[in-house]
Amino acid sequence: MKTLFVTDLDGTLLTREEKVSAYSREHLSRLIDAGMLFTYATARSARSASAALEGLHIRIPVILYNGGVIYDFNRAETLRYVVFSDDQKGYVLDVLLRYGIVPLVYSAEPGRERLRWCKGREREGISRYLYRRRNDDRLEPVYSEGDLIGGTVLYFKCIGPRELLEGAWNVLKYDDRFICIFHQETYQNDFWMEISPREATKANGVRFLKSYLGCDRTVCFGDTSNDSDMFDVCDEKYAVMNADMWLKEKATGVIGYCEEDGVAKFLESRFRM
Repeated sequence: MKTLFVTDLDGTLLTREEKVSAYSREHLSRLIDAGMLFTYATARSARSASAALEGLHIRIPVILYNGGVIYDFNRAETLRYVVFSDDQKGYVLDVLLRYGIVPLVYSAEPGRERLRWCKGREREGISRYLYRRRNDDRLEPVYSEGDLIGGTVLYFKCIGPRELLEGAWNVLKYDDRFICIFHQETYQNDFWMEISPREATKANGVRFLKSYLGCDRTVCFGDTSNDSDMFDVCDEKYAVMNADMWLKEKATGVIGYCEEDGVAKFLESRFRM
């Protein structure tokens, strides 16, 4: 049977340094070269994911922005885009501003993606996030709230303490036009709230790739809430040891820690069977 393997990145495949380890890079590359259909589903952009996985050549399309984009690096082609309507992106921004949240906004136009934020209104978590991406050519500071949502908007990201974000989350999570994911940041104490159009899910990304590649089965790996819908649609789903307890309860099984190359070691064992 033709099986598609899909992993989350942060907290699952990547280490705390936000990189794939030398061990995972070497051993996964060997499996990919032998024919394993291996890809990833992440909230990251193409550039951010590529930097984290430097040296690991993925041969099939990848799922970005939590399912908002499916991209084929080898053909330099976007296979699927899911974006907010003008009314939707305006409504989301209004809700966030009402609760004192000034978000990061990811948008796109032909040939270029943009990451916008309001210059001078960065909270600590946003500043830290931007500093880690300081050489990213998508960065585009704006100076008014309305300019945040120019163009085709893919994704809103909010970073801050739980008490700042929770009010807006309690509004947006009940709106069936959107996916609103709320969880603690993998590498810090801040919380993240990620808002996408309803159809932009990892689950839908996996379904698309399964059909596109003609696969019979899907196997996935994850650690937290933005992997939950992917677990719901895969034939087998494995949580890393550091995953949220409730996700482990949904899993087919629990594998090693992300810091100990849990995904790569599991797949090595699987392909020796």
